Amino acid sequence: MESTDLTWHPHSVTREDRKQLNGHRGCVVWFTGLSGCGKSTVANLVERMLFARGVHSFLLDGDNVRQSLNPSPAMLAEFGEEFARRFGLGFGSDDRKENIRRVGAVAELMASAGLVTLSAFVSPYRADRAAVRKLVEERGQKGDFIEVFVDAPLVVCESRDPKGLYKKARAGELKNFTGIDDPYEPPEAPELHLAAGNTAAEDLAKEVLAYLQNSVKIPRDSNFGS
Repeated sequence: MESTDLTWHPHSVTREDRKQLNGHRGCVVWFTGLSGCGKSTVANLVERMLFARGVHSFLLDGDNVRQSLNPSPAMLAEFGEEFARRFGLGFGSDDRKENIRRVGAVAELMASAGLVTLSAFVSPYRADRAAVRKLVEERGQKGDFIEVFVDAPLVVCESRDPKGLYKKARAGELKNFTGIDDPYEPPEAPELHLAAGNTAAEDLAKEVLAYLQNSVKIPRDSNFGS
C-alpha cells in the first residue's frame, strides 16, 4: 500500500495577502440545479459582471470539465482500457461523486488563490455538495462557500432541453439522468435560492452579484442597481 503520510504545507503568501492585492476575497459560488435550469447561463453573466468590475474570477462549467479534468472512459481510450476504466468518469452515482470531489478540490485551490470561483454543476447529491463546502470552509473560513440553487421546475427544464438530453432520457437512450431516472436532492438551506423558472437570467445574475457585494466578498459599487 502506498504511503499516505502527507503534510499540508502553508504558503508564505496568505489568503489575506491575496485579498489585499486583489481588493476582494476568494470564494466558491456553487450553482446547482437540474440540467436546463440556467446554471451556466447565469454563471456566465455573473462572471462577465465581475470582470467588468475588475474582480478576479474563473468559471468551472460542468461540460467543460468533463472534457478535460474528468473525461469519460471513452475519451481516455487512447491510453489503454485499464487506464480508461480506472480514471475515466461516467454518470453513475459513484462517478458523479468523484466528479464533484475533484471539481471541489480545484475550486478550493482557485478560491485560495484569491479568485471568485464560479462552479456550475448539476451536483445532484446533498452529501457531495456538503463535502465541498466543508473542504472550502476548513481551508478558508465560514462563508467562503456560497450555494446557489438555480430552481426551475422539471417541466420548464424539459421544455428548454438545449442538448436534447431529456428527450433521450425519456426514450430510454440515456440512463442515470437526473430528474428522470436518477434523483436530484435540492439544497435545504442555500445561501441563494433563484427562481429560475420565471425570472430573466440577467436579473438572477444581479441577485448573485448583490449577494457577493452585501456579504463583502467583492467591493461595493455605488452605481450597482442604479
